[in-house]
Amino acid sequence: MLFEGNERKELERKMKAEGRLPSGQAATLKWPVLHYGSVPRFDPQTWDFRVYGTVERPIRLTWTELNQQPKCQTTSDFHCVTRWSRFDNHWTGVLASRILKLAGIKLEARFVLVHAEQGYTANLPLEDLLRGGVILATHHDGQTLSAEHGYPLRLIVPHLYAWKSVKWVRGFEVLEKNVPGFWEQNGYHIYGDPWKEQRFSDY
Repeated sequence: MLFEGNERKELERKMKAEGRLPSGQAATLKWPVLHYGSVPRFDPQTWDFRVYGTVERPIRLTWTELNQQPKCQTTSDFHCVTRWSRFDNHWTGVLASRILKLAGIKLEARFVLVHAEQGYTANLPLEDLLRGGVILATHHDGQTLSAEHGYPLRLIVPHLYAWKSVKWVRGFEVLEKNVPGFWEQNGYHIYGDPWKEQRFSDY
């Protein structure tokens, strides 16, 4: 335990020196499990992923169809609003931008309400979801996602606090106006930039 503590402190010093640790955050070597509600069961026969709303072609992808999309790998840091940060996470999955473009985003679209199991939602500006490092991940650090970390599919938005990296994601509702998601309706910041410490709502 002492060795692990020293390793964590050394990592934290290194990340601070490199400018990768946002203010108010502490480095972790582990990957804590945090979520609202229970872990849902996954049935590949009934599971689907939808893109709808302000789009040209609403789409519904089965689990098989989603996995037929071109895969990519990204590496990014992960900052939780509860003040821990995990560095150099390796993700494998499908770019969120690719799935959105399949549906043909209309010019008036500005935001996306991300839908997940059990009615959970999170809101994002469309331009944030189209960024290159934003991925619909199926694997983390070379292993299939565990159920408690979002299997079968987790949205990863590395430049925002991790509540925006929605577990058990099931769809994108493309919108013209910003609609607050679950945590945003319960006191969290509407955007959630860790570099500005946008943890909670200021109104």
